[in-house]
Amino acid sequence: MKLADKFTWLRGFLAPVFFLVYFIPVWTGRFGEISVFVMIPLLAFAELTDYFDGYFARKRNEVSDFGKLFDPFCDVILNVTVFFCLAFSGYMPPFALLLIVYREFVINFVRLMAAQQGVAIGARKGGKTKTVTYIITCFYTLLLESCARFGFDPPLFTKTIVIVLSVICVILAYISLADYLFSFRKVVFAKKEDSGDTSQRQNSRAK
Repeated sequence: MKLADKFTWLRGFLAPVFFLVYFIPVWTGRFGEISVFVMIPLLAFAELTDYFDGYFARKRNEVSDFGKLFDPFCDVILNVTVFFCLAFSGYMPPFALLLIVYREFVINFVRLMAAQQGVAIGARKGGKTKTVTYIITCFYTLLLESCARFGFDPPLFTKTIVIVLSVICVILAYISLADYLFSFRKVVFAKKEDSGDTSQRQNSRAK
């Protein structure tokens, strides 16, 4: 396995680890303060692997179609895991999480359709902007949760900011989705059109 892909794989692996660290205090009623000193550095390192995989892929000439697909896939695994934790704790509105998950399912379908045409769709600028907003939302909300685990109740307006950030995440996610669908519309729908032409030819022959 290439070094760049190892960093990508590590990011995907750290997602369930973060999930466990976040919820152990919820399940046990203990280790709340300790979890803060683990989950924030853990998430920071997991997000940092996104830089490392891109850096080594370019430096060692390890850019591949597999990496173009695997990288955004692991991004989604990590971000959705964190968002689920935040929604469970009442910070992120459930509708925002659901819409984001729907968006990611559609993008994965688009990538699958494109892959059938021999085209690997990597991350685009809009998708990267969306991801940066995801990261900001995650760390800001984790900061509030950390305060709560230390016994400090954040002011109401700080939680309202989370809702605003969540809505921004949804808006950017769907703007990015529209960009993908428009930019790769010919690739995604090529097979469908070809199948339709084939059916028409078969019908013509039958007549």
